[in-house]
This record gives sequence, C-alpha cells and structure tokens, in this order.
Amino acid sequence: MPAVIQPIGLPLWIPAAYLELISLVSVCATVWDKCAARRHRRRIPEANLLLLGLLGGSLCMFITMKAIRHKTLHKKFMIGLPLILALQLFLIAALWFLPAFRQA
Repeated sequence: MPAVIQPIGLPLWIPAAYLELISLVSVCATVWDKCAARRHRRRIPEANLLLLGLLGGSLCMFITMKAIRHKTLHKKFMIGLPLILALQLFLIAALWFLPAFRQA
C-alpha cells in the first residue's frame, strides 16, 4: 500500500514532488539573481524571491543564500525566510496533529 498523508488522504509522493520542484526553482532563482547582480543585469525582484520561499522553497533558498553569500545582509531574507519556514512547519504540524483533521 502506498504511503498516504493521513489527515487529507493524499499520496505522499505528490507533496514531496512539489517540495522538490519548488526547492529547485528557488535555488535556481537565487543563483540566477546572484549572477545577475555580479554582471549588473536585470535582477529578480525581492518580492518574487520571498514568494518562492513562501510557496515552500524557504529552507533550500536560505541554505543557498548562505552558501553563495547572497542577500545575507538583508534582514528581510535572513530573518524572513527562517520565520516563513517556522510558519510552514507549524502549519504542517497543525494539520498532522489536530484531531479535527484526522480520519476516524
């Protein structure tokens, strides 16, 4: 029997594939923005980068920003992305553990 997310009955591979995809897109956007900054080219707006983090790419984006030293002086990212990640983890835990969302 395939793994299923119990509270909503969704196969586990669907959210896993989504997180992999959004994480990959977030990392690519961060690296692209770093390269554009070095070459004085058109940049990705900060709001779009934060939106990618909000959509699920916050952990990989934060790690990438630290690794390539991109936007590490911007509090919006160095505080914002961990806060977004904490919110995402809280929501996942709430959906998982709240009895109202469990199947009987």
